[in-house]
Parts: sequence; C-alpha cells; structure tokens
Amino acid sequence: MSKSLISLTFKNCKKEKRPALITFTVAGDNSKKNSLRILNSISKYADILELSFLHNCPIADGGQIQNSTYRSLKNGTTLKDTFQIAKKFKNKNPNKPLILMGYYNLIYQSGENNFLKNCKFSKVDGLIVVDLPWPENKKFAQRCKKKSINFVQLLSPTTSKERMRKIVKDSHDMIYYISMLSTTGGKLKVPPRKILYNYSKIKKINKNKNCVIGFGITNQTISSFKSTDGVVVGSEICKEITKSLRKRQNPVTNVSKMVRKLKSRIL
Repeated sequence: MSKSLISLTFKNCKKEKRPALITFTVAGDNSKKNSLRILNSISKYADILELSFLHNCPIADGGQIQNSTYRSLKNGTTLKDTFQIAKKFKNKNPNKPLILMGYYNLIYQSGENNFLKNCKFSKVDGLIVVDLPWPENKKFAQRCKKKSINFVQLLSPTTSKERMRKIVKDSHDMIYYISMLSTTGGKLKVPPRKILYNYSKIKKINKNKNCVIGFGITNQTISSFKSTDGVVVGSEICKEITKSLRKRQNPVTNVSKMVRKLKSRIL
C-alpha cells in the first residue's frame, strides 16, 4: 500500500517540510448539501479530510462533535447519505484523500463486506474505527488492505511499548496518536513538549510510518506540532459551524476561512 493516495500526500507534505493538515467534519452537518460544500471548500487547504459517519452513542467525542452529530441525525442523515457525500466529493477531488471515521456498530449492522464494498464504490481512501482496537481489528484491517483501503490504527499515552511496537508493525499508511486522555474538544492539558516526546517514541519504532496527532489541536496550539507528520483538527471546525449557525452566517465561508488560517500556521 506504499503508493496509496494517503502515502503520496504525506510524501508531498514532507517535501514541503510541513505536517499534513487533516480536517474532521460530520457527514450531513448542518445539511447534506452544506456538508459537501464544506468538504469541497476546505479541500483547498486541507491535505487529508476525515468524514464522520453517524452514531448516537459516542465514546470519545466531546460536546462540539456531539452537537454536529445531533444536527445531522436531526436532518435524517443515513449511512447511505454519507457514502453519497463521499462519492460526490471524490468525483470532484480525486487527488484528495478522504477517510471515513466512526464506530463499529454501523459496520457490523451493514456487514463488513457490504460496508467495504460501499467504501470502494465511493472511492474512500481510509477508515478510522474508534471502538475496534488492535488486535481485535486485525482481520478487518486485512480486509481493508485487500481493498486498498487504509485502516488507521490508534495509539494513546497509555499504550505500552510492547503493544505500540505490534500496532505500528500492523499499521498501514497512517497512525493516529491521541495526544491526551480526554474526549475531543478538550483543552490541551499536556504540554506540547510532553506530547512530542511521546510522539518521538512512536517514530523511533519505525520512522517511515506516518503518524498524526489529534485531540486538543486548535488555532492556538497547532504551530507547536510543526515537526510532526500531521495534525488533526475536528472540534474547532464543528464549533465554527455551530457558531456560524447561531449568528445566522454562512458556515461554508466561515469554516473555509478558519481552515485557511490553520494551514498558514503550519507552513
């Protein structure tokens, strides 16, 4: 999978001596049309885009992402809608990697083979399944690999060294390091130097594996992580959508401006 679009994107960012900017939005927020418009608009600045498929029982999602999910559920967004949004985005932006993120229940309900078939049809590049940890995810990750879909493994500050080695070995083209023990959208409770120290331990295992940092990445903190392979911003974007709707402003325009600012801080 070394020539995947995700892998090539990281390679290009490293040539530019900067981390990849990874954005997160919820499919169908604040409407199905606007969800696609936001993706298309921010793809000018984001290197990789995460799109959440819906669930009503979050495990690690904080208030901002829950607000986005609630709006989308209220709109009646389905898994089928998510795949349609993904497909329309990829048809317009074939060179931008798109990663679907969510929980295993919907994959299980759909059937793994059927879910992956829909991912392939929608040209999805990767998957993050929050509640399917290693080694329970091994078989599913292998199925993803056969379909040329990157399964993104998760690491956290509590992952033991031995377990970390095994997860890195089994990972595809991207690893996601959760910076702190918290839900999304929380303030950065750990000094950036401590997060970078933990991050360096992952890179020492295999420097060629692309590892991104998520949780607590905001406009104020993002520049502290310029030395990493990538940074993920999600709650800040969801918060901007909420704020725009409350002020009766255009969320597409406001989110696009925000992502442009985030990009400027890591160049």
